[in-house]
Amino acid sequence: MPSAAVRFRVAGLVLLCLALSGIFSAQSQRISSDLVAHEWGTFTSIAGRNGRAVRWMPLRGSTDLPRFVEHFIDTQFKIGLAGRIRMETPVLYFYSPHETTVSVKVGFSKVMITEWYPHAGQVKPDPKRILDREALFRRHASGSIAWDSVTVSPNLGARFPGDEHPEDEGSPIDSSGDNQGKQYYAARETSAAPLVVKTAAGDQQERFLFYRGVSTFSVPISASVAPQGQLHLTNLAPE
Repeated sequence: MPSAAVRFRVAGLVLLCLALSGIFSAQSQRISSDLVAHEWGTFTSIAGRNGRAVRWMPLRGSTDLPRFVEHFIDTQFKIGLAGRIRMETPVLYFYSPHETTVSVKVGFSKVMITEWYPHAGQVKPDPKRILDREALFRRHASGSIAWDSVTVSPNLGARFPGDEHPEDEGSPIDSSGDNQGKQYYAARETSAAPLVVKTAAGDQQERFLFYRGVSTFSVPISASVAPQGQLHLTNLAPE
């Protein structure tokens, strides 16, 4: 990595509006006008000496996630998956005064969805067809993840996975002795309605829809450091 490389995060609400599309459709009923969806998350990119986003890989895999979170292929494969953008912990929260059922689809440019929970009805491209770590740079299509039946249940006395025995269902203990899954569990501390997702193996409950991914799209901003130490940001988008 260049010595002048700059690591920066952009709050998800801005870039998600530009690059991410969430499609919510009713199942056997009209969606209530009282239904509200909030999307939160961050993107991480690394800028080289010219300020443009470069390929980069994390130092370690998804050790900060509980064991019940689903992964494409395995965590070791993701460590070497080449990309310019890491979508880190986007989550979808839903608010409604009464129970309603929706289907949800999230699409992202040139992305591979790498982790998710609850179980998704569809993930594209099919993880089984990603055979090498350069695959995303040969793809031009968008990736997506979809949940076919999500019931927003504001009055549900929910029991989420890991609630009773987080030491059993959390991620492995790291060298410091801390359970790395605690950041995932902290995301439940909102007033969002509990969700029930129907899957072939039975219903799964969670406070949110969770996913992560890796993408190769070009970041619409450059960030470079001047000799005097100033940070120069440039808009590369046509807007």
